[in-house]
Amino acid sequence: MTKTKHILTLLVILAMAAVSTVSLGAADKPAGAGADKLVNINTADAAQLARLPQVGPKMAQRILDFRKSSGGFKRVQDLLKVKGIGEKVFAKLQPLITI
Repeated sequence: MTKTKHILTLLVILAMAAVSTVSLGAADKPAGAGADKLVNINTADAAQLARLPQVGPKMAQRILDFRKSSGGFKRVQDLLKVKGIGEKVFAKLQPLITI
């Protein structure tokens, strides 16, 4: 093969590798990243809540307890009333939750 053919072959291989990498990256997105997978904080169970970032089993139980004692969340910002959820945690949760 000539030097030009070697270069063209290498470019084709690199292009194919780049396309494969981009395609695989799209599959790496977490399941709850889209707006169609929002967690309803008024209906979610402890397991669903615990899958949210910064929310483990104990925090999930505090959310459930607050929801029960207050009659539910009127707006997502009410989540700030739950012990342990401050502005920084709420900022991470806000795009992932709904009422």
